[in-house]
Amino acid sequence: MTTALALEAGYWHFLGRGVGAILCYALLGLVLLLIGFQAVDWTTPGPLRAMVARGLPNAVIVSSAAMLSTAFIVVLAIYAQAGKLAEGLIATTIYGLVGIVAQVIAMRSLEFVLGIDIGAVLKNPEFSTESVVVSAAHIAIGLVVAVAIL
Repeated sequence: MTTALALEAGYWHFLGRGVGAILCYALLGLVLLLIGFQAVDWTTPGPLRAMVARGLPNAVIVSSAAMLSTAFIVVLAIYAQAGKLAEGLIATTIYGLVGIVAQVIAMRSLEFVLGIDIGAVLKNPEFSTESVVVSAAHIAIGLVVAVAIL
């Protein structure tokens, strides 16, 4: 007795399109995360990348929160496009870049208002509670921007 697996017409096309979308969005997400990290690096005193590489805890905490914030924005931008790949890639790029700019402006403003010397916090080899405040603000701004996309 032989059992055959019957697939709906167009199954492989649908599957291929889905795999292609995953690859496109993954690449775009990676690019936006790198741009977001670079924007935070450019706007904070000291070479953030080097501080992260040295394992300075506050630099690691703040840069991780910045990447999570960017990821929230990218994820909601993708979700909002409801399967329209070309439009989704364009919207995700624009929303992601606008979100990164909003994040950087909000963070520098918050640090100024609260009187946080972010350069000193990031360079500190000891954990600083100020890094948690800055990180929480990064995540909060990312969530606000992400939900605004919907």
